[in-house]
Amino acid sequence: MNKVSFIFLILGFASLVTACRTGINSQPQNTAANNILETRYKMLLDYPVDSMSMPRSMNIKTNEIRKVPSRDWTSGFFAGNLWQLYRLTGDSRYKEQAQKWTPFSKKESVNSNSHDVGFKVFCSFGEALKVENKKEHEAVIIKGAETLCTRFNPKVGSIRSWDFNKEIWDYPVIIDNMMNLELLFEASKISGNPKYRDVAVQHANTTLKNQFRADNSCYHVIDYNPNTGEVRKKTTLQGYNDDSVWARGQAWAVYGFTMSYRYTKDPAYLKQAEGTAQFFMTNKNLPEDGIPYWDFKDPSIPNSPRDVSAAMVMASGLYELYGYTKNKSYRAFADKLIASVQSDKYIINTAIKAPFLLDHSTGNWPKNDEIDEPIIYADYYYLEALLRKK
Repeated sequence: MNKVSFIFLILGFASLVTACRTGINSQPQNTAANNILETRYKMLLDYPVDSMSMPRSMNIKTNEIRKVPSRDWTSGFFAGNLWQLYRLTGDSRYKEQAQKWTPFSKKESVNSNSHDVGFKVFCSFGEALKVENKKEHEAVIIKGAETLCTRFNPKVGSIRSWDFNKEIWDYPVIIDNMMNLELLFEASKISGNPKYRDVAVQHANTTLKNQFRADNSCYHVIDYNPNTGEVRKKTTLQGYNDDSVWARGQAWAVYGFTMSYRYTKDPAYLKQAEGTAQFFMTNKNLPEDGIPYWDFKDPSIPNSPRDVSAAMVMASGLYELYGYTKNKSYRAFADKLIASVQSDKYIINTAIKAPFLLDHSTGNWPKNDEIDEPIIYADYYYLEALLRKK
């Protein structure tokens, strides 16, 4: 029993019930940090509803918010954050705002120009479905899965990631794409159609075969020959170089294969999730507080930017991985990551008015884009981790 729980017991059973219902048990024990977070949560309610202005990231120095339309891969996260805050707090205001933002992602369920249908649709409508068991939410998820399947090549056994840079890649598949499989698995559960699950399994198996190194770290991009399925090259777009270890990519891998194990119970998926988790957790270049540098092999370490988003994806994935393995080191490491970001070092100061919670994420270092900034998906996986911890 932790100190907070003991205090709640002293205060009485009624107080404990209230605390559990409002999600306080998932908040930091530090009262000041707790107050800062609650203030930051409420700032999401103040952000004006606009289908072309979904918040993606922010330049703290200039107070400029980067706003995106629904076609951006990050567009579903803000609605998802609101749904998750409703589940954490029970405050209906978050639900009401989520209901306003979620429909903006609906048209992305038929946008076949992007493999990120899962991020855009499932992080919004998938979260809505957890609160509102509505047929219209299910219909959007199934439509999104159908669209995502149009990007699947049976020769390769994978869903194509990008359509750009065709002079460089023939058929690129990125480790991030593992995250979009949840949309497919859920669509099969909802519809009873095994097609979506079959595509997800084939993609996971191909990734398992080709995307990992002997030390269980993963490449960012595998480029395939679309006619034969052969691997053309193993490379990166967002890592330091082709042989480096992009931190968020490792987190995508752990989360993605743990999630795939949830639906399939394939022990190979669990083994890979554990292997990559161990690589991350025991890496010699991991800072003491567990929040990784953006790339584990950046030669500028320890003067490299951190990536809170990688840490939060990892924390959420590890809580689920603990549930299947009962390996206490996974839960302890996830707890450490959450405790680290629940401090004034990472929580954005309340003087800054913006719909974000955590600072110090890194989006795309090679392009000098979103470096050491608040980024929306860091908040999403932080909130999801709180729900899983609870």
